[in-house]
Amino acid sequence: MAGLSKDTPSPNEIKLHRKSRILEISFSDGKIFQFPCEFLRVYSPSAEVRGHSPGQEVLQTGKREVNINDIKPVGNYAIQLNFSDGHNTGLYSWDLLYDYGLRHDEMWQRYLHRMQEAGASREPMTPSKR
Repeated sequence: MAGLSKDTPSPNEIKLHRKSRILEISFSDGKIFQFPCEFLRVYSPSAEVRGHSPGQEVLQTGKREVNINDIKPVGNYAIQLNFSDGHNTGLYSWDLLYDYGLRHDEMWQRYLHRMQEAGASREPMTPSKR
C-alpha cells in the first residue's frame, strides 16, 4: 500500500451512522463519501482479506449485516475499524479511503459479480431452524 500522498485530501469529519451502517467521511477538498460498513469490511486492506500477493484475495461472504463497533485513529494518516464480526486488522489510510470513495461503484459491482460467480451470499450464516 502506498504511503500518504501529499496531494491526498485529509478528512475533515468522520461520522458513523450505526442504524444505517454507513461511515461518512468528509474530505478537505469538499468531497463526501458514504461507505456501507459491508463495503469497508469486504474490501479491508488486511492481509487476511487481500492475501499477501495479487490473486490471493479472499472473497468475504455473509457480511450484509456487519457494523463498525469502534474507530481508532492511527497517527495522522489512517483509522483502524473494529467490525462487529471481530475483524480489526486493516488500516484504512486517507489515500485508501479517498481512492475507495472515487471507485466505490466500480468496486461494489466487482464484489457483487464475484459473489454471484462463487454462488455465495451476502447474508450472514444463521443456524438452521429445526
